[in-house]
Amino acid sequence: MFDPTLESPIPFSEVSKLKWLPNRRRGSRLALPTLYRWAGRGVRGVTLETISIGSQRCTSEQALRRFFQAIAESRCLGPRPVRTSMRQKQIAQAEQYLQRHGI
Repeated sequence: MFDPTLESPIPFSEVSKLKWLPNRRRGSRLALPTLYRWAGRGVRGVTLETISIGSQRCTSEQALRRFFQAIAESRCLGPRPVRTSMRQKQIAQAEQYLQRHGI
């Protein structure tokens, strides 16, 4: 979470209007659900810093720049780490399936 006293908060609905952000495919602007996904699940283990002001979710230009920089650095470090908890769950489900069917 960033400090709103040091960085100017920008509502998610206004982020796509930032001039320095490139347009997406076919010239469309950054979609609002994309920002929520970046703030929630993140990208390559990096999440977007946000705060809630009233009922609005906000971020800042500096937080966006830190987010993009962290993603770029994570790509330089090599392949994305395997999500071990999800993979272990899949393996356990497969083993249960094999046991149920006598395989």
